[in-house]
Amino acid sequence: MRRLIAYRDFEIHVELIQVDQDMYSVTFQIKGHNVGRLSVDGAVIPVRHGPFTYRWAYLVAEIAGQAAIDVLIGHEQ
Repeated sequence: MRRLIAYRDFEIHVELIQVDQDMYSVTFQIKGHNVGRLSVDGAVIPVRHGPFTYRWAYLVAEIAGQAAIDVLIGHEQ
């Protein structure tokens, strides 16, 4: 299961992999205009401390992706 989340002109690509009944492992990728220059475009990052329920998996991946983007480009103007 995949989802695309737009955040600050970047894309957070979230992928869930079912590991048990109603439990998922989750990874995310960040893609966008600045990321290729920083050599991290397309890096698949697993979210630790899982597995998660369906809703939690998407939530933690979205928050982790947003935090990573915030670190890459700095404080929101």
